[in-house]
Amino acid sequence: FENCFGMKHLLLLVCLFVVIKRPAQLKGFSVGPFVEAGWPTGNFEQSNKNGYGAGFGADIRLGKIGLTGSVGYMHFGGKSIDKGEGMVKMPALNAMPVRAGVKYRLVPAIYAKFESGVAKFTNSSESALIISPGIGVRILGLELQAKYEIWKKQELYSFWGLKAGLNF
Repeated sequence: FENCFGMKHLLLLVCLFVVIKRPAQLKGFSVGPFVEAGWPTGNFEQSNKNGYGAGFGADIRLGKIGLTGSVGYMHFGGKSIDKGEGMVKMPALNAMPVRAGVKYRLVPAIYAKFESGVAKFTNSSESALIISPGIGVRILGLELQAKYEIWKKQELYSFWGLKAGLNF
């Protein structure tokens, strides 16, 4: 147990060193947590409430172009709707979106992005294709992004989103 405990401390110190010192070869690479909110549109707005989520993302800068990826969790609560025979509670939508994409820096702090990926629904074995264009601002490791996201399964789930994150 002591050897394992020592290894955990060593690993923690190495990670802290990398985050604090950030050697020159890692300056174009960043990772960090984010939170996001989603406002459903179309048919999705009829059955589900506004959503929220959190996750972890990574960026690699290659000049004006950058590669991005993230994994997270999103929850959209179900609404009670009147189907003519009384109120019916629609189910919540819970998913784990995994996204990858590209960012293009328009000016030093502002970028346009396009991501795609898969949203794995947690209450079933199904998943949906993700398409997500957006625009964002990144200043000193703080990032704010506005996006429109579409999840395509048999039906379409679409929402406007706002994502805020930290990058180390």
